[in-house]
Amino acid sequence: MNLLVVGASYRTADMALLERLSVPSHGRSDVLAALLAREHVTEAVVLSTCNRVEVYAGVTGFHGGLADVSAVLAEQAGEAPAALASHLYVHWDAEAVTHTLRVAAGLDSLVVGESQILGQLREAYAAATEADAVGRLLHELMQQALRVGKRTRAETGIDAAGRSMVTAALDLAVTHLPPGGLNGRPTLVVGAGSMGALALATLSRAGAGPLTVTSRRHARAARLAESYQAQAVAFTEVATAMAEVDLVVSATASSTPVLGVDDVSRALATRAPERPLVICDLAVPRDVDPAVADLPGVVLIDVARLAETVPQRTADDVHAVEEIVAAEAATVTSGLRDARVAPTVAALRAKADEVVGAELRRLAQRRPDLTDEQRAEVAYAMHRLVQRLLHQPTVRVRQLAAAPGGETYAAALVELFDLEVPRPRRAQDVPSLEGGES
Repeated sequence: MNLLVVGASYRTADMALLERLSVPSHGRSDVLAALLAREHVTEAVVLSTCNRVEVYAGVTGFHGGLADVSAVLAEQAGEAPAALASHLYVHWDAEAVTHTLRVAAGLDSLVVGESQILGQLREAYAAATEADAVGRLLHELMQQALRVGKRTRAETGIDAAGRSMVTAALDLAVTHLPPGGLNGRPTLVVGAGSMGALALATLSRAGAGPLTVTSRRHARAARLAESYQAQAVAFTEVATAMAEVDLVVSATASSTPVLGVDDVSRALATRAPERPLVICDLAVPRDVDPAVADLPGVVLIDVARLAETVPQRTADDVHAVEEIVAAEAATVTSGLRDARVAPTVAALRAKADEVVGAELRRLAQRRPDLTDEQRAEVAYAMHRLVQRLLHQPTVRVRQLAAAPGGETYAAALVELFDLEVPRPRRAQDVPSLEGGES
């Protein structure tokens, strides 16, 4: 089995396409099921964030696996596979490992070093595990990626001063607000999920206020508001709430816009014309109808605009993380290749033990006169002989498997000795890697 990563991000696709590709949390199990139903896909993890959609897959072959994953993504986006192909990037085996570690480290994010991606990757891994879509290969890859992501943030400054998407958007918003920054700025947060909570926490630390929260799940908004001394209002009152604030941050999981032109126009109708309304739309798919940007007195900041304006981390921090990722990628790649051959080695030794056991039982029938001590000596000698014969080949096949194309040696062992190699599918059936996360 080999590792394949297929995806699209803000680097390769526009926001409209990313919105169509986006996989909501409640739809992730369906996409995973669609992937596993394909002929060449045996494992899958789906990562869907505000600026990327990626499939990490264990596949039986490159071309078949790529065709299968691309077909599922095309169906998700409502596009023909050929039309989608130019917007997809593809990474295979060692390159796929390096890409995964770069994603976990925040090097491939819109805001380099942002910390949210690590939690999003962990959530994607957990969802795939719950859907029984993770086997040995992705289990080990995800654990190592999460470990490397934590290491880069602990050992470098990429996250110490790194900024989340929320912080970056608010910094840009301040440039369009009257002097004084966020301190004392009345603000509305739309959405009470993880991104909404992060936005509210960031605004609270910056001294913004009064703060208002709204969500279609009012009870959740009320609990969140209580934590930050904010006010929760009914979602049906969103236009009224917008009329009272200078800044709106919207971050829901809705698959359709929650703030339309009519909503914002009603809010503007009761505001002074010289008082701007800045709206930060951090959701993918969009929470705010793009046409809102054409309304007078409105500044709309969305993920597409952030891609053009967000400054990146310093070169020294990025270089330090790149070095960690490069070293870790080599180790992880070697470990994954070794892990691929481990079941074959175990199957070979098990078959050898089976053969020895059969010969000892035959000996017992032919020589019933042997004493228990003599039988033990014969058994020890036979096991010792087999172990010595197998030692060099098994050590060598592990070494060869760590090199590109090394899986062919394991395949040769399977063919030559007619081995039955088990292929675990459930992540909980595979022991955790030392130092990895469970």
